[in-house]
Amino acid sequence: MTDTAAPDLKAKHRALWALGDYPDVAATVIPDLGQALVEACAVSAGDRVLDVAAGSGNASVPAALAGAVVTASDLTPELLEAGRARAEADDVLLSWEVGDAEALPYGDASFDVVMSCVGVMFAPFHRVAAAELLRVARSGARIGLIAWTPEGFIGRMFATMRPYAPAPPPGAQPPPLWGDEAHVRDLLADEVVDLTAVRRTVTVDGFATAEAFRDYFKACYGPTIAVYRGLDEARAAALDEDLAALARGFDEGDGLMRWEYLLVTARRAGGQGSIRPARMA
Repeated sequence: MTDTAAPDLKAKHRALWALGDYPDVAATVIPDLGQALVEACAVSAGDRVLDVAAGSGNASVPAALAGAVVTASDLTPELLEAGRARAEADDVLLSWEVGDAEALPYGDASFDVVMSCVGVMFAPFHRVAAAELLRVARSGARIGLIAWTPEGFIGRMFATMRPYAPAPPPGAQPPPLWGDEAHVRDLLADEVVDLTAVRRTVTVDGFATAEAFRDYFKACYGPTIAVYRGLDEARAAALDEDLAALARGFDEGDGLMRWEYLLVTARRAGGQGSIRPARMA
């Protein structure tokens, strides 16, 4: 990726996540994921917590409710505004700051907990993002990540949409790779200790039919909206059927689905000075 391409790519990502209504997706479809991550990271009062690619605060708000000093960082201001409104409704204080997961605007070793709930996985250059997560974590800091697995429903959804989408930029990696344990271990390598990875599922039962799921994601989920915007009528109809077929395949009855994710926790090893900025491909 060239230096001149970087601003344009970031602008596209920022605009993509402003499409539709991702805060509604987070609040009504996967509301429990953030709390699960906060508990896995053992967030407690006084912890300095950075939530990377925080979106509308699915994990940030529960961390603040636990008494932590929380910074919610995201590339898309519209998501942060939605999170700020949610925090005000819950009468909880935290910082909402625009920040790029691949170039975090924070000093080395600044946080006791660095976490991301289905967020950093969408940064296109995985090694760059992983290096940033490590850089801002102090020695001994807890690192917690939730990402959709390649084999799970959302991973399969992205695979289903891939033939209909424009080619990614050179060097970009698919988001669900963050849900592959071997990939995450390779990204974090010996910069962490006590790494554990467990596959879990979140139960989704808000869609009566496969078509209801598809139409909701067409209206509310930025990556899906963006793919459809590039299609003619025939291709859009084909993707309609492919997404509905995917949802039917995961339906366990009466619209109940289980979406698999990978939960990774680790502790930052010492010697942050050994981290070198990763090169973008």
